[in-house]
Amino acid sequence: MSAAHAEARTDLDALIDSCIASRESRHEDWDTLAFQAKAGDEFRRAQIRYIGSGATGNHEGDSRTLPSEHFTFSNMRLPAGAIGPEHTHHDVEEVFFVLEGQLEVGVHDVEDGTKTATRVLGYRDLIRVPAGVPRSLKAIGDTDALFCVVIGAQKPQLPTYPATSPVHGVTRD
Repeated sequence: MSAAHAEARTDLDALIDSCIASRESRHEDWDTLAFQAKAGDEFRRAQIRYIGSGATGNHEGDSRTLPSEHFTFSNMRLPAGAIGPEHTHHDVEEVFFVLEGQLEVGVHDVEDGTKTATRVLGYRDLIRVPAGVPRSLKAIGDTDALFCVVIGAQKPQLPTYPATSPVHGVTRD
């Protein structure tokens, strides 16, 4: 093997290694969204980051997370019966893809927030929620829901919680 070929292989090995976030190297972060549990234990959930920090705050110092260029990708664990509160991403679409359990997803009327439409998603079901549409989640059944969350920006704005959301007014500190 020539020196140039060996160097190219080393560069490719380094490239592919820098693009992998293994399941074993992830951890369930129950602290990032813990502030929401001030509104009740049913809002407790874990984020498992893979690419970028999602819209949950500043996690750029997390060396396990791959840098984001165009979107963020994480998993969310929602314990059985737990709720992902109504919130709105004004700047980006959000995708939920169910890996385990069942997830009830609601979209809420933008005008008054009292009108909703819900659907139950199961294994390998997906929903894309457009920017500006309030959404909520609930793990239904007796098992946790584990699902992928993709947000369509490198660094999305923090979401807002409409007045109809139980987390409205809850602060991060």
